[in-house]
Amino acid sequence: MRTVLTFLTNTRGKKRLSLSDWLTYGYLLLGTFLMFGPVIWLVMSSFKTQAELIRFPPRLMPYRQEVATVAGYDEPLALYDVTLEDGTIRHLAQVRRVGIEAQMVDPAAPEEIIRVNINQRTPVETIYFSLENYTLGTERFNFWVYLGNSVVVTVAATALTLLINSMAAFALSKYQFPGRDAVLVTTIGTLLVPLSVILIPVFLVLQGMGMLNNLSGVIIPAAATPTGVFLLRQYMLTIPDELLESARIDGASEWRIYLQIILPLARPALAVLTIFSVMWRWNDFLWPKIVLSKSELFTLQVGLASFGGELQVQWDLLLAMTVLTLLPITFIFAFLQRYITSGIATTGMK
Repeated sequence: MRTVLTFLTNTRGKKRLSLSDWLTYGYLLLGTFLMFGPVIWLVMSSFKTQAELIRFPPRLMPYRQEVATVAGYDEPLALYDVTLEDGTIRHLAQVRRVGIEAQMVDPAAPEEIIRVNINQRTPVETIYFSLENYTLGTERFNFWVYLGNSVVVTVAATALTLLINSMAAFALSKYQFPGRDAVLVTTIGTLLVPLSVILIPVFLVLQGMGMLNNLSGVIIPAAATPTGVFLLRQYMLTIPDELLESARIDGASEWRIYLQIILPLARPALAVLTIFSVMWRWNDFLWPKIVLSKSELFTLQVGLASFGGELQVQWDLLLAMTVLTLLPITFIFAFLQRYITSGIATTGMK
């Protein structure tokens, strides 16, 4: 902790902040605000009511108007600070509103009706984090069904991606065979092909194989990724060939070398690819939307789109469900982020 504080408070000037210090910290603060500002606003808005979301000017924190139970009234009444004609401010509860006139009562003496202009009253509000949006959202939105589908797709597709890409990277980095460079260039060249070009051919192939409206139709087509192959190949080039030759002399098979030497040594790169793959699969919307038409097979992203596509969009519930969809990938990223720097930094070394 002391090391972090020392780094954050480090300055170029000896006694006071220099111009470069101001520019550096200003740039870092601006970048932090641009990156995390929308996320913080999303999380805070997920606790707000529908009326608070459309309020102008908007407020960051979720507020709730205070209410009071008044004798003679079945429902709790909203509380206001009312400025009277003599300038005094009273704590009153609103019974009803008629045009620009509000009928108020004192909670301690509710017999007298006090009529005031609506501009004379200010609502009594407090910051309140309510979980009502989350509970109602999970009840009206098939969250657990969609979550299960997303977990199955993400886990299966990521495992398949790691297996296929690591095998291809192993072959392209440690074996000498005719056309190896051509295969690598062709693999990387597929990055230039837009997704829209292959959507219809892949859809027709899946239709002929009977894989539409099936989670396997979402998992299999994107299993092998050129980005993953290139990332792992560049990292595996840093593994000494002498280590593999020693294993072969000791009688190890190629499968054993792959499983017990290559994969353990390539863990940082595999962790980076895992993060990328989880993000791709978890946030994928277009392909699951094309392949799946049964609501019970929807992933979270497709389910959210259908949930928000009704005639009356309940933004408070939709924002709460969006926050829930972000939590799993956030935890995975936090768990594997320590491998990102070491994994990416060494993928370009030989």
